[in-house]
Amino acid sequence: MATRALLAELAPACAASAGVTLSVESVGGVDAAKRVRQGEAFDLVILAADALDALHAEGRVDARIDLVQSGISCAVRAGERQPDVSTLQALTQALLGCRRVGVSTGPSGVQLMARFEAWGLMPGLRERVVQPPPGTPVGQWLALGEVDLAFQQTAELIHLPGLSLLAPLAADAQILTTFSGSVARHSTAPEAAQRVLAHLASAAHDDSKRRHGFEPVP
Repeated sequence: MATRALLAELAPACAASAGVTLSVESVGGVDAAKRVRQGEAFDLVILAADALDALHAEGRVDARIDLVQSGISCAVRAGERQPDVSTLQALTQALLGCRRVGVSTGPSGVQLMARFEAWGLMPGLRERVVQPPPGTPVGQWLALGEVDLAFQQTAELIHLPGLSLLAPLAADAQILTTFSGSVARHSTAPEAAQRVLAHLASAAHDDSKRRHGFEPVP
């Protein structure tokens, strides 16, 4: 879901460049990988790099091409007090001081939960961490008041109304996720799919990638 808005913007140009008609469906990463494993027909699969590597190891997709990198951001509802999250100590205090913390089920959420465990916070947080179903933006639950502090890919938070993104997360708490694309092993148009993928990875789209909360892959 993190790449949904970016792909919606770039799909027409990529399709025209490759001489194809391109249909993009964005779902939660867990569901996307499950559908590929169940044998549903796709030409391209775009997921977090580690998820694509797993599918490649199973022989379901070709080797990946990295497209963008994404950090995570922390947000509160618009108009609410904005806690300091610029240092690990301040972030810890903010976490332990709120009633409910929203964390995604995607790759950033998995890594963030591991960080909470490593920092020794889980005894105080375990009952307060809320994870919406796959494909449901954490920011959406924040805007509805279901959580008080939300962590998710920056690209997923910046397009949602009713939120205020906090100052950049403490450097030692930041998590970078690489999103990549692969041609599906059973694609009926693998050469065209490869052309689309190469166009998506092109530096020509760097400005669009940054505008949607990503950084181009170095």
